Amino acid sequence: MICKYQCRFLAALVALAIQTTTVQADVPHASFAMIGEEAAIPYGWVDFCNRQPQECEQAALPAEDLLLSSAKWVLLRKVNKSVNLSIEPVSNLEHWGTIIDHWDYPTDGKGDCKIYALEKRRLLIEKGIPRQALLMTIVRDRNGMGHAILTVKTDKGDLILDNLTDEVLPWEATGYRFVKRQSQEDPNVWVSILPTTNQRLSAK
Repeated sequence: MICKYQCRFLAALVALAIQTTTVQADVPHASFAMIGEEAAIPYGWVDFCNRQPQECEQAALPAEDLLLSSAKWVLLRKVNKSVNLSIEPVSNLEHWGTIIDHWDYPTDGKGDCKIYALEKRRLLIEKGIPRQALLMTIVRDRNGMGHAILTVKTDKGDLILDNLTDEVLPWEATGYRFVKRQSQEDPNVWVSILPTTNQRLSAK
């Protein structure tokens, strides 16, 4: 009888260890984007700050990366997918009647890439993710078009939350050309992102 209970206990421990190992293995590792000099602040962010001053009138903070535990990895994936499903994709022109970039939260459940990224940033801050780890980012997509995404700086590398995919990807796996993003210390300062070796070679 003792052996029976011991065997069950050991089996449970083995199952837990396997489950834990599997979850930990799912947590990705990425590289870190190289940051250059200060860059021009996107007009859309400036306009957003004028309408939502509480989001931008914040003190500068020391840089802080997200410590990417299994639970935090699950949270990133959950928020990315849930926001992607909750917003109806419409272009800036269709939504606001203008080609001028309009950044906002999805108050009417519609929006383009900036609206998705801002909403993910807002929800993750509410969940306790450091503001300094959540950076609005401008890229060029595979067609050379401007696109906004959310970079999450973690201790395991830079990860991307994107409205075009429910997968949370390492930044170098997106196929995008990264242009600029918010500074970790101050969301109202933007910095350029240096091209990778592959991008430099392909440009020659």
